[in-house]
Amino acid sequence: MSLQVPLPWERLLWSSRSALFHRPRRQYLLTDLRLVSLGEGHAEEITLYDIRDIERIESRLDRITGTSTVVAHGRSGVAVELTGIRHGAQLAALLELLAGEPRTTLDANAVEAALAWEPDRGPRGAREFFAGLALLLIAIVAAIVGLHGKAAPIHYAADDPIYPDGQKRPPADIVRFMEREVMPWARAALGPIKGGPDRVNCQTCHGKDAVAREWRMPAVAVLPQPELQSEGWELYSGAMDAQMRNAIYGYLADSEKQQRASYMREVVMPGMAQLLHRPPYDFTQPYDYNRSRTAFGCYHCHRVK
Repeated sequence: MSLQVPLPWERLLWSSRSALFHRPRRQYLLTDLRLVSLGEGHAEEITLYDIRDIERIESRLDRITGTSTVVAHGRSGVAVELTGIRHGAQLAALLELLAGEPRTTLDANAVEAALAWEPDRGPRGAREFFAGLALLLIAIVAAIVGLHGKAAPIHYAADDPIYPDGQKRPPADIVRFMEREVMPWARAALGPIKGGPDRVNCQTCHGKDAVAREWRMPAVAVLPQPELQSEGWELYSGAMDAQMRNAIYGYLADSEKQQRASYMREVVMPGMAQLLHRPPYDFTQPYDYNRSRTAFGCYHCHRVK
């Protein structure tokens, strides 16, 4: 089978191949979402949140060549085996951390430094301990930054029809803007996917309980693949950065929904952004980049959960 690694919403953290004397040779890839083993006509993968425990095995040949085998055992019974791996102790520690601490965020440079780090002296047990300790420190620092770092500030333009210079307009002014500017556009833009412009009203975007919620957004309740919740995306989504989440929900629509999803991204989202005097969400840029520019995206209308 053929696997695309990384997918558009993944970050590649590490890649390697099994040592030359291991046959058949395989390629190994680690992203911030999954661990993948690729070989001729055979592919295996396991998501990081599914990893139950990590096993490291050394044969006599491994001891001579400085390699080892690392096995990631999954809660669902899947196991991915990486044979002929150099720096196996460091890799095992890394996988243990990524699986056990969903909020840990590492980039490729940090992973490379952690896997390559090794004391020059001391018995093998001490080397493994200090390698794991160094990686743990890197991960803890990254997790603290990710958990407690401040999000990019939002800057509203002076001509923003809802929040000019960051100050929300009076409700009557907002209602007037919605009736005069937004509703005529919404009937034209959403009519083709709602069965006609006469089927587009305030509830189309704001939901049936809009008044009780004081018209707060987001309000459209479901986007676009409910099975992602049962697969664990929501349960373990703390490990995802916002850009990855946007890519998954914004682009991974079912085949029968692709046309509608494309229409929403290419017509509805940019059109509403223009009415609000804001840029449309740029999926090629990180979340903070879009946030700081008050970019208008899918989740201003659609609920993720």
